[in-house]
Amino acid sequence: MSLQLSFAEASATGPREENQDALRLVTPAPALAASKGYLFAIADGVSQCADGGLAARSTLQALALDYYATPETWGVAQALDRLLLAQNRWLQANGGGQPLLTTVSALVLRGRRFTLAHVGDCRVYRWHAEQLQRVSEDHVWDQPGMQHVLKRALGLDQHLVLDFLDGELRLDESFVLLSDGIWAVLGDTAIAAILRDQPDLDSAAKTLVHAAHLAGSQDNASALLVRVDGLGETSIGDALIHLQQWPLPPALKPGQDFEGWQVDGIRGQSQQSLLYRVRDSQQQPWLLKTLPGHLHDDHRAGQALLSEEWFLKRVAGRHFPEVHAASQRQHLYYVMREYSGTTLAQLHAQTGPLPLAQWQDLAERLLKAVGLLHRRQILHRDIKPENLLLGDDGELRLLDFGLAYCPGLSEDQPSALPGTPSFIAPEAFRGEVPTPQQDLYAVGVTLFFLLTGHFPYGEIEAFQRPRFGRPISASRYRPDLPDWLTQSLERAVAADPGQRFETAEEWLLLIEQGERHSLTVRPRPLLEREPLKVWRTLALVSLLANLALLFAVFHG
Repeated sequence: MSLQLSFAEASATGPREENQDALRLVTPAPALAASKGYLFAIADGVSQCADGGLAARSTLQALALDYYATPETWGVAQALDRLLLAQNRWLQANGGGQPLLTTVSALVLRGRRFTLAHVGDCRVYRWHAEQLQRVSEDHVWDQPGMQHVLKRALGLDQHLVLDFLDGELRLDESFVLLSDGIWAVLGDTAIAAILRDQPDLDSAAKTLVHAAHLAGSQDNASALLVRVDGLGETSIGDALIHLQQWPLPPALKPGQDFEGWQVDGIRGQSQQSLLYRVRDSQQQPWLLKTLPGHLHDDHRAGQALLSEEWFLKRVAGRHFPEVHAASQRQHLYYVMREYSGTTLAQLHAQTGPLPLAQWQDLAERLLKAVGLLHRRQILHRDIKPENLLLGDDGELRLLDFGLAYCPGLSEDQPSALPGTPSFIAPEAFRGEVPTPQQDLYAVGVTLFFLLTGHFPYGEIEAFQRPRFGRPISASRYRPDLPDWLTQSLERAVAADPGQRFETAEEWLLLIEQGERHSLTVRPRPLLEREPLKVWRTLALVSLLANLALLFAVFHG
């Protein structure tokens, strides 16, 4: 779902000769909004300078035009900082010997987060659950008679210092951007009363402006209101912001309360991850995943952990673990729901090769899950029976996104070979970039193993660099398999990726069509089913034939 916003603006000159306030709202096309967000800005030109109106309007014009042209690799704060620094230099160079000064507050909303860049004495508030919270600072001198004299503004100093604030959006909250012509006269109590009495944004914006002038404001009055009607998807860039903010959790002990979670104890640990079982306030079980202590300074490991959370949120659905929002966390971890059940590796160890009907049901569900992943531009890269959980609720879930990869966002270490060797596609051993066909190869090996208990190229050890020729046919181990099924498995695990299925949906369709031809067990030859009877019968026939031959010789 994309971010859904409502907004309104109002501005009035008042008793002044000219309106030197400026407002700007930029709502780009969906694709650009997803990557760069929505831009809302207010500026208040300083009337004592050469042309405060020009300073305010040119600043917001430059911001609106240039922000969406900044590189995709720039974060929101980085882009706003560089653009406003450039505008600061322009204002200093174009005042004709006199200062061109303006205040500015620029707000970008993207996905589930906001970023505010601010300098001067416009104010920015958050209005939520009928509570008004100011989130900007007035950059004025805190001395008697100096409360309206700016100590920081755009164009004032060669070295501009901006305030930045980044945070998570809340559903149904509003951001309120006001010039000092409103807030300095009305005060926070009256502002809150107007917002409470006027739920319609357009009416609220106009009322704020009108009320300020009725209350005696001698300045321009401007208001810009933005309400969050629906939260968007979290971007991976938003998630990785926290790497510099969050420390690792301390060692957690059973019975301890940690950020609202009750700790049961350690569920699992490895060199790369640490997993705790925790419970929420309703005593529902969850798993808290973080990094072991020796990785506290490992930026790459932290990025991988938050990327894993972002991937799971992006593919939320019945085939994947549910991720908790955990909006109040202050440490580097994420929380996913714990499910009871059996992995397909455990199931195979308990029962041996799967019956065809059960195999087909699981194969279809696995391909649907992988197809959904690939439509979200995510590659799992560690599909194997150990990472497939058949829950007690009947759902099949694909687990462990620790090696997941998103083209353009993820980056492997040189010579890295992610995954489990027997399930890694031949071209990955040659260092080729990850592709959906490599995931489908792993699906093929997984389904081959669940049917036969063997691997199509034999089991591959971590230290091997295997050679791939023609895969073993599954019919060697299961002569009862239909021909179309063995052929589909051979295609899935072909050494040449060009010979494999292009998409999970293509393979799924073939399986569904195969079902129409029925997955009935192909009768095994009598020699396989009753070898003793066959040999006894052949021996008896041979004996009778020999007796008949002797009889013919003696009576010929």
